[in-house]
Amino acid sequence: MKKLLLPLLAVAVLAGCDKKVEEPAKPAAAAASYLDKIKARDKLIVGVFTDKPPFGFVNEAGRYVGFDTDIGRQFAKDLLGDENKVEFVAVEPASRIPFLQSDKVDLILANMTVTPERKEAVDFTNPNLKVAVQALVPNDSAVKSLDDLATRTTIVTTGTTADIWLTKNHPDWKLLKFEKNSESLQALSAGRGDAYAQDNLVLFSWAKQNPGYRVLEEKLGDEAPIAPAVKKGNTELRDWVNAELAKLGEEKFLLKLYDQYVRKELSDDTKPESVIVEGGKWQG
Repeated sequence: MKKLLLPLLAVAVLAGCDKKVEEPAKPAAAAASYLDKIKARDKLIVGVFTDKPPFGFVNEAGRYVGFDTDIGRQFAKDLLGDENKVEFVAVEPASRIPFLQSDKVDLILANMTVTPERKEAVDFTNPNLKVAVQALVPNDSAVKSLDDLATRTTIVTTGTTADIWLTKNHPDWKLLKFEKNSESLQALSAGRGDAYAQDNLVLFSWAKQNPGYRVLEEKLGDEAPIAPAVKKGNTELRDWVNAELAKLGEEKFLLKLYDQYVRKELSDDTKPESVIVEGGKWQG
């Protein structure tokens, strides 16, 4: 019996010697930060409007310009050292959130109003503008108030705050929807609808450029902030933008853009602080 146990013990000892000592697992390499990703790419990708002056549009030379667009250039300059290291991607109101979610852009600078529904889908930075939704009608229209639109056709651009608000609060109203802001305004001028509901800054600007229209005084909902947006969970880029807006606020950068793009679009008695939110300091 002892003779049988000795070979078995020897086998066990040898098996133990052959067994490799397991090394402790190495910690996973830290994922590169999102800002490092942008720096490695050497380009900031920003979603902007191309048909919404004075905030985002294409000028006669084919250059992307406007209040929002120039903020994007300044971001690229401060992050990458060159304002030209930015790629602008044209977005429509309804495509802004999907473009963020699918990583087609790093950031949205396209006049997007902060709403509870949108906050569920993206992360907003601190605001840079404030806005209210109103309605534009021809001067000779019989429409005097929002209530008059209950039996008429109201034009909206798909995915805008006006579209969302009217769909939620007046589901019985007849809405005529278009994908582009320019298409909606063309439809109004062609008489395809009785009014166009949109951010009031856009309406004031268009009415000044196109005499024969007036903006109804009543607002659709409360005044709200407009802010840049990043992909949900991208706190690093969000925090960087917030710090950047605070720094630019000290330089009164948004006031400079207001003077360049917005002031001439509004009445002379409009106060800049009723439109811009310098330094991201929203007082709602």
